[in-house]
Amino acid sequence: MRIILNMLCSVLAVALGSSLVLAQDGQGAETRLKTKNITLPPEAAPIANYVNAVRVGNLLFLAGNTSGPQWQPNGKVGKDLTVEQGRAAARQAGLIMLAKVRGALGSLDRVKRIVKVLGMVNSADGFGDQPAVINGFSDLMVEVFGETVGKHARSAVGMAGLPGNAPVEVEMIIEVE
Repeated sequence: MRIILNMLCSVLAVALGSSLVLAQDGQGAETRLKTKNITLPPEAAPIANYVNAVRVGNLLFLAGNTSGPQWQPNGKVGKDLTVEQGRAAARQAGLIMLAKVRGALGSLDRVKRIVKVLGMVNSADGFGDQPAVINGFSDLMVEVFGETVGKHARSAVGMAGLPGNAPVEVEMIIEVE
């Protein structure tokens, strides 16, 4: 009997997908934000000829975001900024992107999975610790969405320069309900 019950639970877990994960820990992304005292900035309008997000079916593609025009310091990680300052900039870019996701969907609780992240780091010559910098973004996604929904496929690459001499720019694709 116990074996049949375990098999039935396994089938239900697959069928329900991320909804079961939400029920297990009892917290959605919006609740986690409040619990962890994470405040999102206001959603900013695009600064050029593009949109913040495009939905195609159950995927939401987000435009690249830096840590914002007021973020300091700017420059190259490994020369003008430390890895920790770069991580903080990546986290700030993540907060900005979460505000844009909320704006596009109405609630972060509609996110089923962070699918793919591309993190670009404004890198000094010879700097090779881009993954540690982009962990600032990735760690935030796991903090807000939990391991199952927030952990994602990722690329972290170095760039010769970024808009406004920003230390990072991040774009992502998410699966939505």
